[in-house]
Amino acid sequence: MATCEQCGNEYAHTFTITKDDGTSGVFDSFECAAAAMAPRCAHCGCTVLGHGVEADDTTYCCSHCARISTGAEITDSVGV
Repeated sequence: MATCEQCGNEYAHTFTITKDDGTSGVFDSFECAAAAMAPRCAHCGCTVLGHGVEADDTTYCCSHCARISTGAEITDSVGV
């Protein structure tokens, strides 16, 4: 059995996630994988589980955080 790198649980059905930069980890759940490997919003620090927003090569959880941090003129919805 392998051990989850996030919570330490020994589990028979772990899985490995490898990011494009070669960073990888072994996890027992998607919750642990997200906690360990998902990007964080550069403004508020929340976990970015969806596409997020990029401004100035930095990831944000939403356009509000990107606007506050960078002044980028972006919105989450068309026509807003």
